[in-house]
Amino acid sequence: MEWKITHIVETDSTNRYIKSLRDGNVVVADYQTAGRGCGTNSWESERGKNLLFSMILHPSDVLASQQFILSMANALALRDALADYVDDVKIKWPNDIYWKDSKICGTLIETTLKGNHISDCIIGTGLNVNQRMFHSDAPNPVSLFQILGHEVERKEVLEKVLANMSKYMDLVRNGGWERIRTTYRYHLYRLEEMHYYRLGDGTEEYCKLVNVTDDGHLELLHDKGEIYRLAFKEVQFII
Repeated sequence: MEWKITHIVETDSTNRYIKSLRDGNVVVADYQTAGRGCGTNSWESERGKNLLFSMILHPSDVLASQQFILSMANALALRDALADYVDDVKIKWPNDIYWKDSKICGTLIETTLKGNHISDCIIGTGLNVNQRMFHSDAPNPVSLFQILGHEVERKEVLEKVLANMSKYMDLVRNGGWERIRTTYRYHLYRLEEMHYYRLGDGTEEYCKLVNVTDDGHLELLHDKGEIYRLAFKEVQFII
């Protein structure tokens, strides 16, 4: 698909800015005054150093119950772009991108529905490119600069992301959903590894990450044999 890119110097939120635009638009900002993560989280980004962008899609052929396919497609597009620069890039469920045990990229997806189908999907991403130091209380941020020891052209990274997103959206539109799901699961952070996880009731359990279901639930196999099937916010990775 073709992308129409709008560059702005500053906005409160690229997700808010893009809401009135049409399918295939991308808004890129040098700085956000109110950049958001999931829930009440904020996103730290030094002015002009990182990629802060939102894209809008109108995937009307995707049912509301199937919307996690869009999250998987986007996560793969980001992972593939970053894998051109560094090894050990994984997808931390549901859609964070990790380098080893550090977070290099986060995404906030907002959808609106028309009946049982998705009418609008806004995907907002913060990708740490050239920031040298982080000052917030986020536990484990990392940037391409910190990994590589040199700056990377932000425009080049964005072009790679959008090229990959076009590829995966073609698969969404043309029935290649199983390929997306299989590839997403293959690149999962901690797949088939034993680690401690904090559940919604505050307990910590030693489990193996075994699967992410088609509708986006995380499946953990307890060391005693029980399988937990968990939605977002019902489990926390202990890193």
